Amino acid sequence: MGKKAIQIVLAAFLFLAQNSFAQGLYMPRNIKEAYAKGTRSMDGKPGKNYWQNQGKYNMEISVDPKTKIVSGTETIIYQNNSKDTLKTLAVRFVNNLHKPSSPRGGAVSNDFLSDGLTITSFKVENEIYKEDAKKWGTIGRLKLKKAIPPNSKVTINIDWNYPLSKESGREGQIDETTFFAAYSYPRVSVFDDYNGWDLLPHTDRQEFYNDFNDYNFSVKAPKNYVVYATGDLLNPDEVLLPEIAARLKKSYTADEVLHIANEQEMKDGLVTKQYDWNVWKFEARNISDVCFGLSDHYLWDASSVLVDKKANRRASVQAAYDVKGTDFVNSVKNNQYALDWFSNNWPGVPYPFSKMTAFQGFADMEYPMMCNDSEMGDPVFAQLVQDHEVAHTYFPFYMGINETRYAFMDEGWATTFEYLIGIAEHGKEAADKFYKDFRVKDYINDRSAEEDQPIITMSTQVSGAGYGNNSYGKASLSYIALKDMLGDDLFKKALHTYMETWNGKHPIPWDYFNSFNSTTGKNLNWFFDNWFFTNNYIDIAVKGVSPDNKTISVENVGGFAIPFDVNIIYADNSKETLHQTPAVWEKNKIAVKIVLKGTKKIKQINLDGGIFMDATPENNAWPAK
Repeated sequence: MGKKAIQIVLAAFLFLAQNSFAQGLYMPRNIKEAYAKGTRSMDGKPGKNYWQNQGKYNMEISVDPKTKIVSGTETIIYQNNSKDTLKTLAVRFVNNLHKPSSPRGGAVSNDFLSDGLTITSFKVENEIYKEDAKKWGTIGRLKLKKAIPPNSKVTINIDWNYPLSKESGREGQIDETTFFAAYSYPRVSVFDDYNGWDLLPHTDRQEFYNDFNDYNFSVKAPKNYVVYATGDLLNPDEVLLPEIAARLKKSYTADEVLHIANEQEMKDGLVTKQYDWNVWKFEARNISDVCFGLSDHYLWDASSVLVDKKANRRASVQAAYDVKGTDFVNSVKNNQYALDWFSNNWPGVPYPFSKMTAFQGFADMEYPMMCNDSEMGDPVFAQLVQDHEVAHTYFPFYMGINETRYAFMDEGWATTFEYLIGIAEHGKEAADKFYKDFRVKDYINDRSAEEDQPIITMSTQVSGAGYGNNSYGKASLSYIALKDMLGDDLFKKALHTYMETWNGKHPIPWDYFNSFNSTTGKNLNWFFDNWFFTNNYIDIAVKGVSPDNKTISVENVGGFAIPFDVNIIYADNSKETLHQTPAVWEKNKIAVKIVLKGTKKIKQINLDGGIFMDATPENNAWPAK
């Protein structure tokens, strides 16, 4: 066969393989249309017509600790890379969640409420718009006087202010002189290839979906306030006293933890320049969001860690915390370990940013290059929470996940990495126990219908325990099950291909499914259908042993394709453990016969799913108890 003929055969094989992979999984009509238009490809890659929009944000932000007002002037150069003419502009301001009139997923106290955003000036291409945002919720729509054509850019100028809520959630006041400002500026909402404008309101439970933008921003704060933010601090010598600036710079290449500013230095005004106000300048490129915290009394620790051995690249690791924040004394040390471990083990992708700062607050929440965590009073649990938030660096920030609709695409992975690093930190027994107690036990012991909704269900359509388990535990179990079935090497190869392909873009669940199918060369749709598109749960049972002791019959009552161990005790008291990967359920999802090599008489059998906790463990033993 000639070279050209071989190429034709290979092309035909790939076409048939991709199209056969595509069959069998439910796909909403708008997602089908995206594939038909070529913005998505059935091989799991962005299609030949893929596009996404982008902005360049220049912002001058001020924080007044006396009035608790954050104000800003921003210029956005917004690039419309779509084939659509945009006649409206959707502007998102998440902090309007605090407005009494905004829809929320649960009750809040009066201290959580505020007046929300006020816009004092809004221009598009120097055209003035009479918009004060007073009627906006977390999303506002502006009818444009002049539409934005395809493949063109516009300049948007906005002046704005809003009050920091007294009760801090993901952002707000931490104490009288400590504040965390996240989602703190109006931003153009995402306009994408499968939904157009993202107009879903933020209701506090579901999280976020942002374009990748370039940011140059400054934060103006009074003297003695230190500002910690996403991005690189561009002017340390302008805002810090020389000795403090020198310590900070030294920390960028240090292995040991340095105390940049201690309690007494903060009290004595020996940290920042003593101008009435200091302007802290930051820069971050190709990133989905920026945030910042500030305090006039927090302690400041810093060091660094090698995150990319090939490029010899280090990342700064910092912590800002109250003197009573005992969990945070080890924060930098723990994050040095976490950034190294995530970079070299799972996911095994070098930490992509220049910095990670842990800031003591109340959110237990991730942000690009920052996490805002509570004082737990339990250093082991505090480390796990911090690990989880740092793991989010990869999902959703490296990958551009639509958390609002598909929370399982980021929370499930962060939960998986949290478990895997937990094994390295505390041993498998301790990690398994925590994972079962914290991620699985409540779900599997709750028989209510909301627990068994398909994971693929849009995250805005599930609430309470249903949201939590679909997003975290069940999704994580699916990823761990797939890892068990493929083996570490193939699973990591597929994971890396998926991450490298969609880094800086906006993948959706079908991109994940298709990417893994293509990279592994396997049709995994039976597995994805089983885990994501059904009402399955975890429940297997021993049905019996054949008279000749050659086969064990196991029934899948709950339906999920899980891995499990068959623990056998023979009549002579010898023992054997046979591990079964989820692949045993591919041909028959209801029942499987496990064939034994020998014919020794069996005395006892126990099925053990490990972290895949069983809804009815009593039928996992034979003879039945």
